[in-house]
Amino acid sequence: MVKQEDPNVYVVDSRATRPHTLPRLGQRQRRAGVAQTLLFLLVSVALCGMTIEACFIYRLYFLEPAASASFSKLTGEDVTSTTKSPSYDILPSKPVAHLTDGNDVVHGQEIMEWSMIAEPILYDMAYKDGSLIIQKEGYYYVYSKVFFSEGGTFYHSVDMNTQKYPGKSITLQRSRKYPSKKSEQQSNSYLGGVFHLYKDDALLVRVRNTSKIQRHKSYENFFGAFMI
Repeated sequence: MVKQEDPNVYVVDSRATRPHTLPRLGQRQRRAGVAQTLLFLLVSVALCGMTIEACFIYRLYFLEPAASASFSKLTGEDVTSTTKSPSYDILPSKPVAHLTDGNDVVHGQEIMEWSMIAEPILYDMAYKDGSLIIQKEGYYYVYSKVFFSEGGTFYHSVDMNTQKYPGKSITLQRSRKYPSKKSEQQSNSYLGGVFHLYKDDALLVRVRNTSKIQRHKSYENFFGAFMI
């Protein structure tokens, strides 16, 4: 007899590949939550950066009077302005002085005086009676500039009084302007040079006649020195 196979019996192949299952809803929600958290962190960092930048800009323009004072000195202010002496956020590494003219100044007949309210710079140097007093021995670049009206001979010099030669002024540098056939006009004189100076040496600016000095802006007449 022939044995018939049972048609209701099925053979299952254990090696067959199981169908892929779709990600569960909870996994997708977790991934979306991570993405939202990362986006929130990135936006927060960007906002913090903008806030810090705004603080720096505010400090630069409103909370730095010393920087503003230095800028006004470079651009020039009317000599009638009176300001407090600037404070130094960064101290100079060597002695330095820069003095300008001002309405508070009364010049002598030949010796020029300098304003103590028109934003003077004095660091490791002293000022007395029109003279810069050296506090530390060394090599200095000394300079001066004056704005004057021509008419007759005019000279402009930087002189020094020193304890090595008491009672005598030594001329360090000088310019001279001779009269011309043209009508009276205005001119400038600038002096600058390097000198070895000792403690207590006194530097001053001398002109032929201070009544010839033109005094419109503080930056038009100045005097200074700095160690090199």
